[in-house]
Amino acid sequence: MKHRLVFLILLLALSHLANAQTSAPDTAAAAEAPPLEAVLPASEPLAAVPPAAAEPAAPAPEAPMTRPAMQDVAKISAGDTAWMLTSTALVLLMTIPGLALFYAGMVRKKNVLTTMAHSFATTCLVTVIWVVIGYSLAFTPGSPFIGSLDRVLLNGMDFLKEAGKVSVSEIAPTIPESVFMMFQMTFAIITPALITGAFAERMKFSALLMFISLWSLCVYAPVAHWVWEPSGWLAARGILDFAGGTVVHINAGVSALVAALIIGPRTGFGREPMPPHNLVLTVTGASLLWVGWFGFNAGSAVAADGRAGMAMLVTQLATAVAALAWMFVEWARRGKPSVLGMVSCAVAGLVAITPASGFVDVTGALVIGALAGVACYLGATSLKAMLGYDDSLDVFGVHAVGGIVGALLTGVFAVRDIGGVTSSFGNQAFGVIVTIVFSAVMTAIILGIVKALVGLRVTPESERDGLDLEQHGEHVL
Repeated sequence: MKHRLVFLILLLALSHLANAQTSAPDTAAAAEAPPLEAVLPASEPLAAVPPAAAEPAAPAPEAPMTRPAMQDVAKISAGDTAWMLTSTALVLLMTIPGLALFYAGMVRKKNVLTTMAHSFATTCLVTVIWVVIGYSLAFTPGSPFIGSLDRVLLNGMDFLKEAGKVSVSEIAPTIPESVFMMFQMTFAIITPALITGAFAERMKFSALLMFISLWSLCVYAPVAHWVWEPSGWLAARGILDFAGGTVVHINAGVSALVAALIIGPRTGFGREPMPPHNLVLTVTGASLLWVGWFGFNAGSAVAADGRAGMAMLVTQLATAVAALAWMFVEWARRGKPSVLGMVSCAVAGLVAITPASGFVDVTGALVIGALAGVACYLGATSLKAMLGYDDSLDVFGVHAVGGIVGALLTGVFAVRDIGGVTSSFGNQAFGVIVTIVFSAVMTAIILGIVKALVGLRVTPESERDGLDLEQHGEHVL
């Protein structure tokens, strides 16, 4: 009996111990690992904890480019590239043969070859300068006033076929940088070529080459950087210039006026007639300029898209309206509409719509074209006669006046839905004034340097005989 009682007590004790081990918490483990509620924020319920099988978060978007860089070939747009290759060829067509023929037809027969040589030699010379250093100064991030030397001799502009990589500009990431560089080269070529019309028939060829070289580096490249490179100081101020109203036309037109004043008038200017040699050449050249200008303006969209299409439309419209405006004003004042006037003001319309082409609609194109037609007519006739300067081929009256009209009215008619930005008349006026002052001062300095080194103009005897024979030993029969 005694043994049974002891056994019963042991059995109850073992049963109680087993129950305690299964129901009581592990106090040591509880001390090491706090409850889940203590880990989560008090305001976040347990249900907010994502399940283990949840999808990973989407990768963060790539940071926007701020300088030229290598990129996968797969990101290059074939359509954009094809359009930009075409546009590059069209803009080059504007200088040779377009501008060469346009200018050659307006000079006297004895100066036809040298006038065409100005455009041809400028094309060759600026091509080399642009590749060596011009592109780097204009279109690489550096300071707000000038680019860096990162692309000297196009260093770093590569295409790696096996690696599937190609360099692109931050301005045009859907096309190879080589295409963008070539497109901008054609702008750098035609701008100084335009200036040559102001001192046609009297400047030394050696002086021309020296002037073009210095002007391209010291005037064109800085202004292009200010306006078109995103880090440029005028670009940062919101100055709008879609395709070159400021960079190309005001820049060239003001420099042309300064050159005409410093070099002086042609021998016999104002005392003897100096009629155009062959207006057929001029009309042909103007027609080529009109066609090539679609690459100039629509190509500046740097894409085959709706903005390029709108730029092409307003370019055609403004040009036609400007030509008609000049024609009717001249018809009313002189009794007859001249062919030279019509083609000259077609060019003026092209000039005026250039800064606005990627920002304005049809209404803006109509107004800009009409006002440019009237303003450029007065600039090439009344203003020129009043001031008495000898701008041989009316570079200032057409390009500077037309560029100023277009640049100012861009601030009035820019449509945000088209260009994504707007400006103001006052803001655009600031950009115009800065460009005028810089171009005028720098051109005067450069001409002073050239004059000191090689002289600026031919002798009066050579001028009377014609520059074709005197400068090149050739002539047109």
